[in-house]
Amino acid sequence: MFPSFPPSPADERTDKPEEACAVFGIYAPGEDVATMTYFGLYALQHRGQESAGIATFEDDGAHLYKDMGLVTRVFNEGILARLAGNIAIGHTRYSTTGSSLVENAQPAVVETRLGPLGLAHNGNLVNPEELRAALEEDNFKFLSTTDSEAIALAIAQEVNGGADWLDGAVRAFKRCRGAFSLAIATPAGLMGARDANGIRPLAIGKIAGEPTRYVLASETAGLDIIGAEFVRSVEPGELVWITDAGLSSVKWSEQPDSKLCVFEMIYFSRPDSIVHDETLYSYRQRLGAQLARESPVETDLVIPIPDSGTPAAIGFAQESGIQFAEGLIKNRYVGRTFIQPTQHMREVGIRVKLNPLKDVLAGKRVVMVDDSIVRGTTSRKIVQALREAGATEVHMRVSSPPVTHPCFYGIDTDNQDQLIASQNSVAEIEAQLGVDSLAYLSWEGMMAMTRRDPNSFCSACFTGRYPVEISDRLKRTKLILEQPEGISTGRSDDDEPEPAPQGETVGV
Repeated sequence: MFPSFPPSPADERTDKPEEACAVFGIYAPGEDVATMTYFGLYALQHRGQESAGIATFEDDGAHLYKDMGLVTRVFNEGILARLAGNIAIGHTRYSTTGSSLVENAQPAVVETRLGPLGLAHNGNLVNPEELRAALEEDNFKFLSTTDSEAIALAIAQEVNGGADWLDGAVRAFKRCRGAFSLAIATPAGLMGARDANGIRPLAIGKIAGEPTRYVLASETAGLDIIGAEFVRSVEPGELVWITDAGLSSVKWSEQPDSKLCVFEMIYFSRPDSIVHDETLYSYRQRLGAQLARESPVETDLVIPIPDSGTPAAIGFAQESGIQFAEGLIKNRYVGRTFIQPTQHMREVGIRVKLNPLKDVLAGKRVVMVDDSIVRGTTSRKIVQALREAGATEVHMRVSSPPVTHPCFYGIDTDNQDQLIASQNSVAEIEAQLGVDSLAYLSWEGMMAMTRRDPNSFCSACFTGRYPVEISDRLKRTKLILEQPEGISTGRSDDDEPEPAPQGETVGV
């Protein structure tokens, strides 16, 4: 077992919302399901790097292995060989509910009257205390502090009360409020489910030539790596049940209402993953092109903040006619570091992940394109590094609107007072970052580029309109409930999106 480490200081953390989680599931009798799950998780590693786990099921038994660390660090061939079965689920975690401890690693495996049940969860519930209290009253014991275990135990409670696997899951889901995309394994079959709003994604794949062998993954990139063909997404409020008979579907929610997290489109999901019949690379290029139309700037070069800003930067360059160039080189072998830099390294600006190309930048006016700014700490250091490398002007364009509100649905976006755009105007952020100009993509432009109904997405981090009601207690953990008079969110009244559809709640 690997030791747990304290988080890096705020000024050394990435200037992005932290990862969500990844889930993977496979029903494939006769296949090495543990190894296939390992590779599926490997393709989804970007969604969580704190812990990884795999549970396999055969007959009436289950095998589980999970630990802290990256997928490649947690598993080896010997461990995978011990995970026998025809069904497997896997998980990579970034902690949004529960501390960074091995006890909170997933999958969660619990016992029921019908045998073991394993659950892997991406998302966050907004009523975990209520669910936990009801389970503890019924003498259920918790081994972790996660809402994921609460969902698993809620299903177990319903099954132990007489329900079968499907009815037990449906009854439990109706008790859960918030975001959940789930891969659930039982000795009888594999389930995949999404909450009624489908806030977090979940894809279904099929192994070619095998009529009853199916795969579930948070993104289609997790299907591609094992050669599974993308079939479709699990719908909001849907439960799919995979057994020897094939795949069947249950609409467990009477009022599904799609609210896919738009940040999955902008940043979280891999650019090669498919959403709405196209890769996200294509969507992100359109964002960059729209950004160039909305906020043109006269420069010599367009450079991306690699890697997540690259598709938008290419779109910006193509639309504007300005030359695209790599001005920053990313060290792609750097993960989270727990060794703190010396004071001297901090003073000169530690360049662990990004290093500027001086001969490309010297004497040039540059516009750097990124997908988002959260705290602004990293962006400020990058601007300084570009100037030190010889750039005569540094402009910044962001292919999403200002992030003004935290997420309660499975993404760690910090408390509202730590979000630079929550209490500063665009002009004030521009001054803090030290750029010659700064512009964000408009909310309307971002949503138009989806080519979908804007009301089918959750964009609460930009608007404060939360599709699932947040309790006052939970609001107090992250939100500034009373903004001081005169504080600007960086938007003018003309920039406000259309009012939220009836039934949505405003977070502030």
